[in-house]
Amino acid sequence: MKIISDFHIHSRFSRATSSELNILNLVKYARIKGVNLLGTGDFTHPVWLREIKNELKEDGTGILKGRDFSFILSTEISSIYKQDNAVKRIHNVILSPDFETVDQINDVLGKKGVNLEADGRPICGIRSPELVEMIKEIDQKNEVIPAHIWTPWFSLFGSKSGFDRIEDCFQDQTKNIFALETGLSSNPAMNWRLSSLDRFALVSFSDLHSFWPWRIGREATVFEMKDLTYDNLIKAIRTKEGLVETIEVDPSYGKYHYDGHRDCKVSLGPKDSEKFRNICPVCRRPLTIGVLHRVEELADREEGFVPKDAKPFRSLVPLSEIISFVLKSGLSSGKVWEEYNKLVNSFGSEFNVLLEAEEERMKNIVDENIVELILKVRSGKMNIKPGYDGVYGELVAEERGLSKSPQKRLNEFNIRRPPDGD
Repeated sequence: MKIISDFHIHSRFSRATSSELNILNLVKYARIKGVNLLGTGDFTHPVWLREIKNELKEDGTGILKGRDFSFILSTEISSIYKQDNAVKRIHNVILSPDFETVDQINDVLGKKGVNLEADGRPICGIRSPELVEMIKEIDQKNEVIPAHIWTPWFSLFGSKSGFDRIEDCFQDQTKNIFALETGLSSNPAMNWRLSSLDRFALVSFSDLHSFWPWRIGREATVFEMKDLTYDNLIKAIRTKEGLVETIEVDPSYGKYHYDGHRDCKVSLGPKDSEKFRNICPVCRRPLTIGVLHRVEELADREEGFVPKDAKPFRSLVPLSEIISFVLKSGLSSGKVWEEYNKLVNSFGSEFNVLLEAEEERMKNIVDENIVELILKVRSGKMNIKPGYDGVYGELVAEERGLSKSPQKRLNEFNIRRPPDGD
């Protein structure tokens, strides 16, 4: 059985999410995307949990069923605390096997003063090792996965609030960490450059805040197993056996791949940032150091190294983004939806279009330029202007019919380097 999964999602009870994020829309658009197993997200929120319990049913496998679709209980917890005279902000995804266990987790969090009603992704002052120990004491089947581990502001290795080593974050509970979520701005190849990460499974999920197909499943993890059960999934995560591959967006598409300042419209690669001593050449304040730079800082291997047991991955860009770029029309415009639906209705799902659909069949359905860009994305030959400081990356193409939008070069800023001491 092939399982295309997206465990890191949110409900409408998390901040900055769609007000229509509900089970119905999640199922509808997961099917359109080609995802067949979703996390519930936000099981710590009492109203959302009540909704989950009403709409999804347990069957003894650890997999919830509803609307002829499968879910696994999941949530994300934001830990903000002080360690070594610095504020640390670490996000962790939690997977759980059943409602009884989830109720126990929520009960313990509530007793520790966490306001579960305030946000679907609750904020707490619980240090990472204490959180893992607490979750594992409730049930060893619970799984803790550090979320989007390179994001500057809220992650394990984040430049603004993270650590240089996983052991510094999780301490004696590192033994209970088996998988790491790569996040949109990194991919497995970037993580392979750190030998210390070899023992961990690398997983990818969307961290969606809306159900639209350019969000849901934009990153996913693919499993192969005889029977879909919670135990089999956790075994695959902990041993890597049954974890087949991940589906990633190109890391340049992520919001924090390059260094930069959004307000100053400054975007720089690591080498150019270092020329400015990581100071913004416009406002003269410290740059937000992105994922690529952070990987370079911590890597002990050259780019291109592949570990012996590395799982393959595929790099994609959401189909809606491709069509929007070619048509020069808004992502949710009627024109984009029309072409999107033609392809999805013909091939069954967005993933089938992006990964499997035959070139000639697609050309009989939509504009040749759309097909051309789909094939370039599929083969990893697309050009993307890197995202930075909260700004998503943008597709760039030079072929006929497709406009250019080159990355701004260092010498175009028309400013001077900071002097010594700045």
